[in-house]
Amino acid sequence: MRLSKSNIFIIAIVTLAIAVATIATLRIDRTGKKGSGLGEAFTYDLNDLRKTDPALIQYEEAGKIKTGFQDVFSIAAGPNKQIYVAGDKAIRVFDGDGNRLSEIKLTDSPRCLAVTGGGIIYVGMKEHVEVYDHEGVRKANWESLGQNAVLTSIAASENDVFLADAGNRVVLRYDTSGKLVNRIGEKNEDKNIPGFVVPSPYFDLAVAPDGLLRVVNPGRHKIEAYTFDGYLELSWGETSTNIKGFSGCCNPVNFAMLADGGFVTCEKGLPRVKIYDADGVFVGVVAGSELFAEHGKACPPDGFSNCQTGGLDVAVDSRARILILDPDERTVRIFTRIKSS
Repeated sequence: MRLSKSNIFIIAIVTLAIAVATIATLRIDRTGKKGSGLGEAFTYDLNDLRKTDPALIQYEEAGKIKTGFQDVFSIAAGPNKQIYVAGDKAIRVFDGDGNRLSEIKLTDSPRCLAVTGGGIIYVGMKEHVEVYDHEGVRKANWESLGQNAVLTSIAASENDVFLADAGNRVVLRYDTSGKLVNRIGEKNEDKNIPGFVVPSPYFDLAVAPDGLLRVVNPGRHKIEAYTFDGYLELSWGETSTNIKGFSGCCNPVNFAMLADGGFVTCEKGLPRVKIYDADGVFVGVVAGSELFAEHGKACPPDGFSNCQTGGLDVAVDSRARILILDPDERTVRIFTRIKSS
């Protein structure tokens, strides 16, 4: 039987493919002894990174508050030195010394909360907001944002309330009556807005002392500053395993503002809490990874919408104490600045 030129060409191609596949199979490292094969930027020793240079540590742990919750989700500092913790299906209020003052029972798990100077409490459930007065009486139940919404952060100013919706990758601005005013952060090339990258349900925001809204863009490892009308003014942050940067899929997971406009940031994967100044320049460490259990698995296995356990949360009280909500211990860990000798 004589083969045509086309058949000979096909046989040659098939033979070449088999040879390439055979070589590739032989070169596979099934033991892992040859390493990942990735560049140095992608390979690092977590044990080394969990060691913090003592010279960078500016705070020390001064006490703990046991929340009594099985699961904790969010923390906020309120007026009169009060501390608010969201967990299980309730909000618990503590005084500055850790004594429980009151509890607000809820019908579902709270995802986030904010407390105004007047004691108004905004509680973000998965897809809607509930409003309570300072005595814990519910005053409003805002309209649902739909089944795709996953509320992860809430912040309030005098006339506005801002919601971070991780499910829809957008920030929503409301007035205090619950009326939607505008949307913030959606991708817009004409306005040079890159859009939020939110791989996991950690998507935090806060109103800064300068009057701009600060929002974490976790997948981009940045904190962005927006006007209330949605114009992007600036951003800062770098992707790096170095102590000055943010690493992993999506960090920082949460942050709080200092009175001088600085930032307190929390990370998962490599759990650590750090200080940056108002311009985003690294200042020092509040708590290094050595002080926390492994937070690499900061989500339960039942999916994105049900996940917001595992990541550290943080607030700053009127005494400039840094309050870290530790989900493994289910405690509020209080840190104060180390006094210089």
